[in-house]
Parts: sequence; structure tokens; C-alpha cells
Amino acid sequence: MTIRYSPKGVCSRQMTIEVEGGVIRSVEIEGGCSGNLQGISRLIEGMKVEDAVERMEGIRCGFKATSCPDQLAHALRQAMA
Repeated sequence: MTIRYSPKGVCSRQMTIEVEGGVIRSVEIEGGCSGNLQGISRLIEGMKVEDAVERMEGIRCGFKATSCPDQLAHALRQAMA
């Protein structure tokens, strides 16, 4: 399954996630802090969707109510639905 998500309230513009059998196979994020987002993407590849959501949901960026990892968790929730 391919998830395409347009994050809200953060610098990144588009998230594309490949999920197979409840496991994250690949993550591509356009915009945002390139190095940090590449690192996050590589760390969660091969991880179960539920585990990634649990680790990233609720993370804030400075004074913002959300962050790129939090928005990635929102995108992954689509895979769990």
C-alpha cells in the first residue's frame, strides 16, 4: 500500500510511504530538514507501523503543536485504518 500525505503545520510538503504487511518498506519526504528527515525515514524502514506511530506521535517542533515526525505518525495511521 502506498500512502501519500500532505502534512499540516510543518515545513515538509509531501510524504510518500510504502507499507507492506503492516511493515514500513520505504519513506520519502519532500521539504523540511533534509538530513533529519532522511535519518528518521531510514530508522523507521523495516519497523511495524504501530511501533513507529507509538514512538513519533505527539512530538512537537518548538512552539508548534506538531512536527514532521508527528505528521508522519498521522500519515501512518492511514495504513492502520
